[in-house]
Amino acid sequence: MDTDLRALADAQEWYGPRSSTAAEWPVDALVPAKGTTRISVVLPARDEESTVGDIVTVIRRDLVERAPLVDEIVVVDSKSTDRTAERARAAGARVVAQDEVLPHLPALTGKGEALWKGLAASSGDLVVFVDADLRSFAAHYVSGLVGPLLVNGDTHFVKATYERPLTGAGGVVRRGEGGRVTELVARPLLNLFWPELAGFAQPLGGEYAGRREVLERVPFVTEYGVEFGLLVDLYQLIGLDAMAQVDLGQRTHTHQSLAALGRMAGQIMLTAWSRLERQGRVLASQPPAHTLLQFGLEGAGLVDVAVAERPPLASLVLEEDLA
Repeated sequence: MDTDLRALADAQEWYGPRSSTAAEWPVDALVPAKGTTRISVVLPARDEESTVGDIVTVIRRDLVERAPLVDEIVVVDSKSTDRTAERARAAGARVVAQDEVLPHLPALTGKGEALWKGLAASSGDLVVFVDADLRSFAAHYVSGLVGPLLVNGDTHFVKATYERPLTGAGGVVRRGEGGRVTELVARPLLNLFWPELAGFAQPLGGEYAGRREVLERVPFVTEYGVEFGLLVDLYQLIGLDAMAQVDLGQRTHTHQSLAALGRMAGQIMLTAWSRLERQGRVLASQPPAHTLLQFGLEGAGLVDVAVAERPPLASLVLEEDLA
């Protein structure tokens, strides 16, 4: 069997025993398993006043008050211009401004920056990341992700999978077609270069959980390549057997424009390229371009799709200890 087929076979073998559904992790069974483990939920949010309050309300009501599973809810306000911070705080979250976390570092932008700052601002042994624009959120999004971590000490990272419909103003337009960049860019890249990870159906999904000790040992790409980079880097760090996947059902959220998806695709491709270089799998005489010429109704324009990267959080702690 050649290398590609062997890797895909490994992914297929992994898929069965390490894939589950949220229903297999009922909250009543997880609370005793939690013990003294602290659980943080982190939501990166930029201009999400219409959804973030509802998400925080559900977590607090179902997983803090009704069942003591979650210990803290942290919303990272990523320079919102609306009432995101106010709505999140009123619903019961601790809100931190992105640039006020580790303020001695130069400020950067992007979703990955908010996630990294959220990891730094939270304190849980297990950290759950949830996008703040979800319109289908329910408590099982959190309990389903922490279930494998609480029950199996050999599992260190859990990624969500779900059915993602393409929605419009009138509701669902086409089932299963919501993850356009996932199917056109991310999954082909994984199958080409990291086929062991082909079993992850939603590699770009914003819902996942991990052990702090592991999450603090990998870098965070600051833009939309963050989920792709985390998946590849964690695979290199802990191996496929320490990763799992949980089906949360259906996920609906706000869709981005085609132009925004194009910029996202460019950031993901640059993230993949940096990982291939780091692993010694490609050698280039010059770095890839990071400008993208996009065409729209108002003509053509250049946009920058460069990605920055925050170092593993544990490396900053070590530097401070040594200083």
